[in-house]
Amino acid sequence: MNDRHRFRRRSATAWLLSIAGGLILSASLAAPAEAGRSRYAELVVDGNNGRVLVARNADARKYPASLTKIMTLYMVFEALDKGKLRLDQPLRASRRAAGQPASKLGLRKGEVITVRQAIMALVTKSANDAATVVAEAIGGSEFKFALMMTRRARDLGMSRTTFRNASGLPNRRQLSTARDMARLALAIRRDFPQHFDYFSKTSFSYRGKVFKNHNNLVGNVQGVDGIKTGYIRASGFNLVASASRDEGRLVGVLFGGRSANSRDRRMRKLLASGFKRLQRGDEQGLPNQFVRPRGRMDGFGHVPVPRQKPLRTAVKTAEKLDTAKFDVAWSVQIGAFNQVATARQHLRKLTGALPDLLSEAKMSIDAFESGRAVFYRARVHGMNEDQAHEMCSRIKSAKFQCLTIAPAEAYLATESHRG
Repeated sequence: MNDRHRFRRRSATAWLLSIAGGLILSASLAAPAEAGRSRYAELVVDGNNGRVLVARNADARKYPASLTKIMTLYMVFEALDKGKLRLDQPLRASRRAAGQPASKLGLRKGEVITVRQAIMALVTKSANDAATVVAEAIGGSEFKFALMMTRRARDLGMSRTTFRNASGLPNRRQLSTARDMARLALAIRRDFPQHFDYFSKTSFSYRGKVFKNHNNLVGNVQGVDGIKTGYIRASGFNLVASASRDEGRLVGVLFGGRSANSRDRRMRKLLASGFKRLQRGDEQGLPNQFVRPRGRMDGFGHVPVPRQKPLRTAVKTAEKLDTAKFDVAWSVQIGAFNQVATARQHLRKLTGALPDLLSEAKMSIDAFESGRAVFYRARVHGMNEDQAHEMCSRIKSAKFQCLTIAPAEAYLATESHRG
């Protein structure tokens, strides 16, 4: 009996150990999957109007990793437009920049790199040392630059994003969301179309080495023209992608991929599905969900409205206006920008897209004040009402923004700023 009892006890113990071992093995296999789900997010939006097509955990704050460098590049492009930096300007690497961990170019203290080279290094190699170099050039220190990045992010409507460095290296307070990153992707293309082509570069040569773009979709997936990948251990594999085809434009954001390959496969599927919806003319996205960055707009949409002083005399109807004081023709506004050079470039770009429509058109760029800031409106003049609406329709079909301006509106706007 004793032997029989000992055998039963041993059998029971072995059975319990086998169950425990199975639970431990299951837990060890499930843990990465749970961790992956906890940091995963995805979002796809129509790049032309911001309509949300797909959203999963879009507002959960997560680690952006090197997606941070999109904001860094936004700040660089802004500095270029304002004349604070030049593309051929040499920047010197500090001890702090040279000491940044990989991924990096391997800059040594005192080594010089141009702004153009830094941009290419950020886009392709995702170089952390280059991020610190430009941060110190613009902000004086990377800490101050990160504060500037956060302020600009708030200006763009990225309300759940905080930056603590220019590179995306681990910092528990450096957080963003898929929705905010989509806003940033839309904003950087909207505000700096002349610089967006950098994101489509597939490689960069420096000191005899060729660095390939970490964004494997560029050059390999139809229509993809940017913009940035990111990875740290805490974030998983992140990606923001922009793609344009005949069907339209899409922006996709993915956080927390388990590998670069699985992340890229998922983004391919998201983009393919999005383009099918655009091709079908499917206008239904998620109810009442749009992603639209604040700030200036290619065209007019989000430029601050100038503060208007009260008119000296009340004017009830347009018929009562003295038409001799202003041009009675209608206008089409195609841009409002904070730099006159950007306004000129936008006019050239639009004229190139619609030469048959605009090659002989009368165009102007006029300045107006908003608070302490000066903005520049690009307009086409000399049409009647029907022609203005027709021109605006043609401009929109070419994927540009526009706004028809009635003669009375132009006159009232002029009068309201006098004195």
